[in-house]
Amino acid sequence: MAASARDPHEPLPEPPQGRGRHARDRVSQRQGGGFARWLGETTIIIVSALVLSALVRAFLVQAFFVPSASMEDTLAISDRIIASRISTTMGGVNRGEVVVFKDPSDWLPEPPPPEGGARGMVRTALTFIGLLPSDTGKDLVKRVIAVEGDRISCCNADGRIVLNGEPLVEDYVKGSTNQVQFDVVVPPGGVFVMGDNRGNSRDSRYHLQVENGAVPASEVVGRVVLVLWPLNRIATVPVPEIFDSPAITQGATP
Repeated sequence: MAASARDPHEPLPEPPQGRGRHARDRVSQRQGGGFARWLGETTIIIVSALVLSALVRAFLVQAFFVPSASMEDTLAISDRIIASRISTTMGGVNRGEVVVFKDPSDWLPEPPPPEGGARGMVRTALTFIGLLPSDTGKDLVKRVIAVEGDRISCCNADGRIVLNGEPLVEDYVKGSTNQVQFDVVVPPGGVFVMGDNRGNSRDSRYHLQVENGAVPASEVVGRVVLVLWPLNRIATVPVPEIFDSPAITQGATP
């Protein structure tokens, strides 16, 4: 069969697309642009997540590591706990709460220097953004037994702490509670704290020479609301009902 003749006035066909060096350059540019966009979007997501985590740590909740047995059996050594900053910010510091607070003076020995090198920098960064629990060596965890204006003493004939004239039935306490005899009124802006493991807790009772043993409420980081780790100890940390007694909440007695 003879080939049909081409009209001399018909325009020449466009060269096929996607072939040759220029086409390959365009494909490479598209691929390079796609990777750059992916990298930029991923960077934005990661930075946003880190900023959000840091903000949550600063204003809402923070994880801590329990270093000692002073709060047994409520909290155990090596428990990872969550402290609510917003609870303290919005509702203040209240009787019966387990709280994390900064060492007010010399309650703790000087901590060892932080780990150096790249590993130390990574650990510090992860702690700052909240991916690792705080373990600075300058944080303590105790239970608030009395707040400003409360009169607290140890102990009555039954060996119980007396708060505003009311003996406390403390079923959360491990062991006896009468290691130190005292009778004080909590000064303004302070809270009187004690460990649940009374025989193994260097708490307000051992610092009566300064502000009657009170910790400044401004040094409280937050209220402990949850044991997060290990998994077999996951639990909330409620306030015992005894602290809602009207006899206690009326304030200090003469």
